[in-house]
Amino acid sequence: MGKKFITIGTFDGVHLGHKFIFETLKKLATKNNLEPLILTFDFAPKLLKNNDTKNKVLTLPGEKLALIKQENCEVKKLDFEKIKNLTCQEFFDILLKDYKMGGILTGEDFAFGKDRLGKKDFLAKACADNNIIYSCQNFVNNKEGHKISSSLIRKFLEQGEASLAAKMLGHFYTLEGLIVKGQQLGRQMGFATANLKIDTCKILPKGVFAVKVFLEGKEYKGVCNIGLRPTVEKNGAPLCEVHILDFNQDIYGKILQIALVAKIRGEKKFDSLGELTQQINKDTASAIRILG
Repeated sequence: MGKKFITIGTFDGVHLGHKFIFETLKKLATKNNLEPLILTFDFAPKLLKNNDTKNKVLTLPGEKLALIKQENCEVKKLDFEKIKNLTCQEFFDILLKDYKMGGILTGEDFAFGKDRLGKKDFLAKACADNNIIYSCQNFVNNKEGHKISSSLIRKFLEQGEASLAAKMLGHFYTLEGLIVKGQQLGRQMGFATANLKIDTCKILPKGVFAVKVFLEGKEYKGVCNIGLRPTVEKNGAPLCEVHILDFNQDIYGKILQIALVAKIRGEKKFDSLGELTQQINKDTASAIRILG
């Protein structure tokens, strides 16, 4: 097994900044006759440390690995529980011995080891002492000059700004879940909806969205409502309901994925089901216009 040029990170969302790092990693590896290797965590160490992953992540572990594998790089998962108490020197030694590190690429704000003491200065010296190539990548900005970061994308989604999030992700934000039975109020109003059971770790942007729908290898167009349904419930839990356009099949128990293309409106309480039905008609027309 040859030596590796390594990069390490959570890479939540696998956004355009991450993809730039992966491209840089592959170029550096090729230039130095090393093999590129991406080391990642299931969730951000800070979230694991605080046991706080609810409504916090852009990509679940499986989603993230699938996106990273599209970069044609070897990827391995790090077990946070096994390394969380290691000093930066101990972790550096593991990279040398267990992962055959011959080079390492990090971002400007990268830090590792207990209490995050392994910063740029430590890495520069440790790499020089061990004849390891060290490269530090500047932050990647979008066209508006904003740093592309997972935290900013999360903020956009928490505000329901799916389009802004997609520009930084380089792909639409997706939600996936098992289709479960709901109260079937939508069916009574002429708009059958699929109720998705979404992993609680995923961020749920509130509002009504035009979405692409993926079911059993086929793509459809749809309208999605994510929220508390204030018109029909007083103290409900957040729900993700999808109305698939031009579709009428029994799909309970199947897995459905949606890609949030654009926000149509925020969630609103209506005085009657009649008013809600009129608004759903308008939302459907908006989705058709957006999705083409």
